Amino acid sequence: MANELLNESALVQRAQSGDRGALETLLMAQYQRVFAVCFRMMGSRPAAEDQAQESLIRISRGLAGFHGNAAFSTWCHRVATTTCLDELRKQRRRPSTTSLTHEDGSEDEKTDGVDITSAIEWTDVRADIRAALDALPVEFARAVVMRDVLELDYSEIADISGVAVGTVKSRISRGRAMLAELLGGNRDTGDGRLTSGDNQ
Repeated sequence: MANELLNESALVQRAQSGDRGALETLLMAQYQRVFAVCFRMMGSRPAAEDQAQESLIRISRGLAGFHGNAAFSTWCHRVATTTCLDELRKQRRRPSTTSLTHEDGSEDEKTDGVDITSAIEWTDVRADIRAALDALPVEFARAVVMRDVLELDYSEIADISGVAVGTVKSRISRGRAMLAELLGGNRDTGDGRLTSGDNQ
């Protein structure tokens, strides 16, 4: 791991100096991680591919501003998340082609039938939690993921989802309760937040 970080640091320095080969190596190494973030955020493969490409463009253009305060992979993760958030904000007022209708007549956005937790390697989330998230209605799972995995604030989640903050809080609360029931009530922290569990 130490050697990998040293090699990555050297590649970053070379890329910042204008070495296009080093830049291409860095981008190729980060693509799968960036795509996974985009898939998690966007909910469909075509949208994730588009935003992954946009993320790589932003990473290339912003590389001069990377000062090594965090790991390069962490910085790329943040760029990808921001890129997707920007796109989701642009989309939030567009009509949804598919919706979920509740008893009160309200409708929620549906992510084209793609589970937000599928095809993603979550090294920080246990397999049993991933399976439980897959079992939740998509609007609850998405709210929990944005709050407890991506650590977005309530207003940001509301902005992305196009619903009121109160609705966001309700979805998160109900989602966490469903997870606790599915997982036997022993897989959350004292405040109910999703967690990775017993160091596994």
